[in-house]
Amino acid sequence: MKRLFIVLVLTAASALNVFARNYKLYMKDGEYHVVREHKVEGDRVRFYSVERSEWEEIPVALADLDRTSKEIAEEESARKEEAAILAAEDKAEREMRREIERIPQEAGVYFDEGETLRTIKQAESKAVTNKGRSILKVLAPIPVITGKASIEVDGAHSANVVNKSRPEFYFRLAELERFAMVRVTSKKDSRVIVKWTIVPVTNEIVDEFEEVETFRRQVAEGIYKIWPEQPLKPGEYAIIEYTEGKGNVQIWDFAYRP
Repeated sequence: MKRLFIVLVLTAASALNVFARNYKLYMKDGEYHVVREHKVEGDRVRFYSVERSEWEEIPVALADLDRTSKEIAEEESARKEEAAILAAEDKAEREMRREIERIPQEAGVYFDEGETLRTIKQAESKAVTNKGRSILKVLAPIPVITGKASIEVDGAHSANVVNKSRPEFYFRLAELERFAMVRVTSKKDSRVIVKWTIVPVTNEIVDEFEEVETFRRQVAEGIYKIWPEQPLKPGEYAIIEYTEGKGNVQIWDFAYRP
């Protein structure tokens, strides 16, 4: 609001006669008077002296009117440029506020459809061990297992379909975690999102996934916009949030179909 006020003041000031401001009336010997206004009347220059608060006059031959006019024009140009910069910054701030306000308060992923945002429901996932054993994950870290496992969601295809090759998503994080867009592998009745290798003894988890190179822009604290650098190939994808080495993966799945 303060910046908007400054812009309005500068804009209004630029509409006034430049002589309403204090400026330097230069003399040909290099000296100057600080004046509020001046005007040429025949062979005399009348000016209002700021220092003495009264009208005075001098022979026009003593005044450097060209230098005076040049400096007035330069200052006016600088004021207009500053006002334009402030106006542009104010416009950008308003647009940013509107962008933030359209994002729901709940943590999650939202697909930008242009006029509206579509909520992408968080998927329920499960860990499938190398022995074929499934451990259900209900939005919480997977219990400790050993060997290899894959994190999967049910169904060969996502119900969240987008038809843009470079879809844009807003991601409001519940906590500061790593996140990525990944290409997933479809099986007969499920999709593999992440593969794990669990290190014996330490139980440290090595995450493996096919990450899609993306652009990221932080919109506000804990809110990011994410979109692929290159057009996606048709197929199954997901946005994941994870804690590296800890086995805590949250998934928002989608499919790109032209």
